[in-house]
Amino acid sequence: MFELPGSVRVALWATVVIGSGGDLAGVAPRALPDVDHVAGLLDRLTLWRDLGEGAVLVALPSAGHVASLPRTDDEARDAAVEAGEALYVAGIGGVLVPEHSTYGSSGRRVDWHAFDAEPVPVHRVEALSHRQLERDLMELVTTARDDLERVGGQPFADSLAREIADNRLGGAWGLPDALDDRAYRVITLAGTVGAAARIGTEHSGAIDARTAADRDATLLALARGADRLLADATNAACAQLAGWVPAR
Repeated sequence: MFELPGSVRVALWATVVIGSGGDLAGVAPRALPDVDHVAGLLDRLTLWRDLGEGAVLVALPSAGHVASLPRTDDEARDAAVEAGEALYVAGIGGVLVPEHSTYGSSGRRVDWHAFDAEPVPVHRVEALSHRQLERDLMELVTTARDDLERVGGQPFADSLAREIADNRLGGAWGLPDALDDRAYRVITLAGTVGAAARIGTEHSGAIDARTAADRDATLLALARGADRLLADATNAACAQLAGWVPAR
């Protein structure tokens, strides 16, 4: 079963709780139910809320692809790239990066580390539209499919294809009920596409090295594009949940 990045779930749940005036201590159990110990998250979310932030946003950076992050220092940027995810707020600026480790003999632990960052113009988030993001995602998938057909090779085994289909039909995504249908659809589909593309690089089949390299490059581009759209779709949803913009 595929999972969305923890920062995606935290951003959505934190924004919902802030908007409802609820207890932020409930964010981690809802957003990270499979993590045994969480440190550094509650205090920073509380500070952001107390300073007037109404939405928590997400970035999903990777090496050489950090445009989704707010402007920050090298230490924060490197930590976010290593984690592949980060939270941030637009108004006062600030980044929160997770560090994953083990807890006890078999548990999971996430420590969140806070960094300074520049504010982000809210209009960039307000301009995001799930309708357009869904079109962009469909175009991304279509282009990747056509490229894979030209390259050749079988990136997904039959069993994996069934798993992807099953996940599309229903998965334990851990998202708030407050999401509208289009936001939910775009977020979960983008998450599925990104995860499937990465798994595809591990299922090469009987192909030559050149074909494998070309196919992996196509799948990696698909994964990165899906990550970008997942972050944008999450932030568009957070803007709606915070009351910045209507659903669209």
